Amino acid sequence: MTRVAAIDCGTNSIRLLVADADPATGELVDLDRRMQIVRLGQGVDKTGRLAPEALERTFAACRDYAAVIKEHGAERLSFVATSASRDAENRDDFVRGVLDILGVEPEVISGDQEAEFSFTGATKELTGRADLPRPYLVVDIGGGSTEFVVGDDHARAARSVDVGCVRMTERHLVHDGVVADPPTAAQIAAIRADVEAALDLAERTVPLREARTLVGLAGSVTTVAGIALGLDAYDSAAIHHSRIPYERVAEIADRLARSTHAERAAIPVMHPGRVDVITAGALVLLAIMERTGAGEVVVSEHDILDGIAHFTASEAR
Repeated sequence: MTRVAAIDCGTNSIRLLVADADPATGELVDLDRRMQIVRLGQGVDKTGRLAPEALERTFAACRDYAAVIKEHGAERLSFVATSASRDAENRDDFVRGVLDILGVEPEVISGDQEAEFSFTGATKELTGRADLPRPYLVVDIGGGSTEFVVGDDHARAARSVDVGCVRMTERHLVHDGVVADPPTAAQIAAIRADVEAALDLAERTVPLREARTLVGLAGSVTTVAGIALGLDAYDSAAIHHSRIPYERVAEIADRLARSTHAERAAIPVMHPGRVDVITAGALVLLAIMERTGAGEVVVSEHDILDGIAHFTASEAR
């Protein structure tokens, strides 16, 4: 077994997985999996730069993760950075900070690479299940972007588009630094228009409607699933591979769009860092299901982070 560590640093959160990987099968055995909301992408859509306070929140999380990685004695570490750091003019400040703390340079991957990692992490456990027919459409709704990838055993078409829960919130729901509480109908319509345009763009590359199973990833999707399941607290085991019907997603998106900050914060499964951005995330998911005609979304807790770990283990062989 090879002990690996993988870090996925996105627009909204930074996540760590430490796992033992079987070099023969690629199977992962989790040792430690954790997440912190750092909002690295704070203001990037507007300013084009990573804010100093966002960088410091991210570096603080990196210092925490460095201690965890050392404690577990991981042999190899991969650090992958996604949408926010791709877009930022000052991403070199981010790269230097991570290198100083963790001793590795973050790989700022393309949207297509992000989609490939997401597909691998999300579908490895699904192969052979007759009740979840292929091809799969894996959708990773992040903070700054959403990745679409269609494939069977391997990805065969992928596209990243710049609609994510943080980007849509900051673009349409924030005025003078205050998030709409609740959003207006016009603001919701503006989000929907951006998402529909992004789906048009994605469909130029990815045959979205050919998929027979929709697999949804990341915090917006898992939070919607937790609400749909009526959980009293976030329960990763209950959420993983749950199947949420379109009708429930539509009900939840409508509920979130009509709710205040306090009402969203009171939802038991809601992480404090998602309260302001979950409405936009749910609207992205709903639009995808409507475009593809998906009757349900299969929710996966295994995603790009697991794909990074698989890649890290394969590089060690």
